[in-house]
Amino acid sequence: MANVGKTQLTFVIVAPAELEAEGDRLFKTHGPWMEATHAREGDKALLRYSVSKAPELSNPMDTGSGPTGNVVFILDEVYETEAGVADHFEQAQSSWADFPAVVEWMGKCKVSGAPAARIINSLW
Repeated sequence: MANVGKTQLTFVIVAPAELEAEGDRLFKTHGPWMEATHAREGDKALLRYSVSKAPELSNPMDTGSGPTGNVVFILDEVYETEAGVADHFEQAQSSWADFPAVVEWMGKCKVSGAPAARIINSLW
């Protein structure tokens, strides 16, 4: 169970079509910032980072259902411990130039998720 007990930060952001380009721009700067600033070892280690994007479907359980016109961004980060999440938010506020812009953008989208969830099941 590879990541059992680790801490996962996941946000699902549903953006209206007119906000898709801003989401693309923000995540384009987010990845390099994460790589340059986050620990790879120790209690604050970032173990996994990914951002995915897809059209929002009218029925998320049916891949053949029609799109709603919105776009879904999924941010997923796994840290060694909750200390990594705390460090992430501290660094974001102090050193990621687009932090104010991402807060503003997310305020215009529908956002759900958890900033620090303990992983209870994991493979590979």
